[in-house]
Amino acid sequence: MKRSAKAVWNGSLKEGDGKISTQSTTLQDTQYSFKSRFEEGVGTNPEELIAAAHAGCFTMQLSAYLTEEGFEVGSIETKCDIDLVDFTVISSHLTVNASVKGISDEAFQQQVTKAEKNCPISKLLNAEISSTATLK
Repeated sequence: MKRSAKAVWNGSLKEGDGKISTQSTTLQDTQYSFKSRFEEGVGTNPEELIAAAHAGCFTMQLSAYLTEEGFEVGSIETKCDIDLVDFTVISSHLTVNASVKGISDEAFQQQVTKAEKNCPISKLLNAEISSTATLK
């Protein structure tokens, strides 16, 4: 499986702007700029897209692990916070809230840790990855 995205940038770093598109066209000429990345501008930015990718990947991986263990997943909601310091992504923190029938908190936390370490985006990131998980 291969997936792709395309970015086009016009102009200088601070005054220029860009557009990002994905193969699926979910993002199609989506605006990004210096302001949307480092200030408060309209549009997306690479770190926001990494956060979305990590939250989505982790959540699917956790669901797979829980299902493999025979648990019934009601819902899993994950928020991802990416920390960019000195132009380096240094950490990704996942905040998880889930509803899973018949699982103990200890077993749930084990599956969260397993998913945190093994989802493909976690493996891609060269950053500290942590999580806080709450079982409803």
